[in-house]
Amino acid sequence: MTVRFEGKTSRIVSEWFVSMHSRHFAAQQYKIIAVDYDDEITIKAGLDVDLINDGVERYRSLNQKHILPMEEKANGNSGYVVAITSQSNIKIACSYILNANKEGHWEPHISKGKASSMFTTHIKSNEELTMTKRVIICNSLTNDDPLNLVLSEGKNLKSYEELRELSETAWRNVWARVDIELEGDRLAQKIFRLNLFHLFVTASPHNALLDAGIPARGMHGEAYRGHIFWDELFILPVYNLSFPEISRSALMYRYRRLPAAREYARKHGNRGAMFPWQSGSSGREETQVVHLNPVSGIWGDDYSSLQRHVSLAIAYNIWEYYHCTLDQQFMKDYGAELFFDICMFWTGLCRKDAKDGKYHIRGVMGPDEFHEKYPNAEHGGLDDNAYTNLMTVWTLQKAYQIRNIIGEECFGEVAKKISLNEQEWERWEDIGHNLSLFINEEGIIAQFDGYFKLKELDWEYFKNKYGNVYRMDRLLKAEGLSPDEFKVAKQADVLMIFYNLLPEEVNQLLQEMGYVLPEDYLKKNFWYYLNRTSHGSTLSRVVHAKLAHLVGEEELAWQMFREALLSDYVDIQGGTTAEGIHAGVMAGTIWLALNLYAGLSLREDFPSFQPHLPEDWEKLCFNFSFRGIRYFAEMYKKKMILTVGAPHNLEVKVKVNGKEYILLPGITKTIEI
Repeated sequence: MTVRFEGKTSRIVSEWFVSMHSRHFAAQQYKIIAVDYDDEITIKAGLDVDLINDGVERYRSLNQKHILPMEEKANGNSGYVVAITSQSNIKIACSYILNANKEGHWEPHISKGKASSMFTTHIKSNEELTMTKRVIICNSLTNDDPLNLVLSEGKNLKSYEELRELSETAWRNVWARVDIELEGDRLAQKIFRLNLFHLFVTASPHNALLDAGIPARGMHGEAYRGHIFWDELFILPVYNLSFPEISRSALMYRYRRLPAAREYARKHGNRGAMFPWQSGSSGREETQVVHLNPVSGIWGDDYSSLQRHVSLAIAYNIWEYYHCTLDQQFMKDYGAELFFDICMFWTGLCRKDAKDGKYHIRGVMGPDEFHEKYPNAEHGGLDDNAYTNLMTVWTLQKAYQIRNIIGEECFGEVAKKISLNEQEWERWEDIGHNLSLFINEEGIIAQFDGYFKLKELDWEYFKNKYGNVYRMDRLLKAEGLSPDEFKVAKQADVLMIFYNLLPEEVNQLLQEMGYVLPEDYLKKNFWYYLNRTSHGSTLSRVVHAKLAHLVGEEELAWQMFREALLSDYVDIQGGTTAEGIHAGVMAGTIWLALNLYAGLSLREDFPSFQPHLPEDWEKLCFNFSFRGIRYFAEMYKKKMILTVGAPHNLEVKVKVNGKEYILLPGITKTIEI
């Protein structure tokens, strides 16, 4: 950029990076060219940890101070600061080293939480002054003495150029596994890479060694306070395809908080593992109990912690990780215990009604979020949420497979640990056949017991008055009404089951539960619930894009996909992107591109493809890993080219448009489509 100040013009070129090579390093470089002056110039650079969180306006009435300065020091062209987090007591140390391409004078400065150095030199017209800042950062989660580490690393720190080259090489290795190359749609190509960049800044190969989940809003804003929700259900498929060790790390984050989930269940009179809707470093429930409505300015009760289905998302993620990797050791050591204890929680909630002979799950919320309780009820929660009940039955069915995977000896050890006996195991089978759903004569699956009794909403009234009706819950409350009274949803709820599972899998679940639905029930349910959904979550369009594809509504699927793909790029919700990107929709649209349009499915024991490229997409290239084999795909309108990287002479099976093919390592195969 070019700036003019006090009659002098300077051209400034800057760059900075956080190293993908080492999680401890970051660096900046500024080049300043004196365009039309010959004078003395001073540059100040350093570190500041005396900060507040001020990026989300609605949080400003809350505590903004989350990091406390402890120590600071500066000496010549270097310095450091030390701070500690206000609640979790994590110590953070950060040091800097400055360098310039000219001789000059260094003057250090310190104040509370700040360390900096001022560099003064003389610059001539058209001369370039280059300043670099190399930073080393460490915390007490990864090193017992973070200050000692940053100071010792600084003694032999590589040059700015060397650090940048190492980071670029590491990034090239990431892109080699995750990049999607698209011809014919430059905007989609740009957004694919934007989304992948944000995802791998949030959770990179470094996460394999960290105890960290994947925050719903990434690392780019303060919304949701860095908490982990159920969004990993949408996020982990991308990592399963590229860096499954990152998925494993995210699951280990949950496993390490299994004691907290068990304690949370006990506090609510339940057994097993009940994971919190919002999770942080400790694994306790972080969800707020009151919520500010920005439309009315009124605080109200918040029941969203009743979204117990987050535990079902964790179980789903465990199974999907295993299915993609066949990591039996993980399943034996960690996954089975986590999975079975989640089953213990859900089967503990199941109560059999002597009148109808059905099991019921009461007092929970589904993914919709608008419906928190029954109209005029004093307590939160709903009965027999269809998504929750169907996913519970699916989870119990997978439990039987996991028992076979880990073997009886390992199963016996896990069962003893979580107090699971054979009588209870047999009860699980009974629950799987008799868990309740409510379905009307047309084959519409009720979102929950009593849903059909709710009132229809006058959508036109609210659209005419407010324009944007994404957050219909807030608009209704501002009008003195409640979304609990109406058939209105923030996002997919019943339909969410078809995002997780193939229609054939859902059909099998329904049959085993004793329900017979008409052949066109999926399309009927799609239109019924789509017409009552406000899309108040960016995830809503991801799910509905897939559902539209499943029912043959390709134009609508493309519209929904496109809106989801651009949602953060254009800030579709009118201000939320600045508060933090939406990692779920970013990953979800990457998976939709591969699943819907490349036609990639991993539901069997080998990959299958049913390519369906959009009209403008001329060529689509990507690669992925499945069960230790890397597949390279190059797709055109009428053909696709496949190559596999696998052990020598291994025959690799794939399916394209229902026909099976055998691939040999390193030998390309062209298939007409």
